[in-house]
Amino acid sequence: LNINVRATIRPVAKDNERGPDYRVTANGVELGAGWSKTTKDTGAEYVSVKLDDPSFTAPVYATLVQADKGEHRLIWSR
Repeated sequence: LNINVRATIRPVAKDNERGPDYRVTANGVELGAGWSKTTKDTGAEYVSVKLDDPSFTAPVYATLVQADKGEHRLIWSR
């Protein structure tokens, strides 16, 4: 990663059916959004995240899943 910031993901009220369930911000600047999802085979819940910033060559798509001890893991791909 070329950036080192503490980001926050917070739930938001949906403004339409396809709108995000979460907004991702860092230092007061929005850099992404997330949508609540459920896997078809296991029913596990996760958040599908899209991160974007002018310094990125392309958006980063990620999956936020709950890990052990209340922690979360962000698994990303491009």
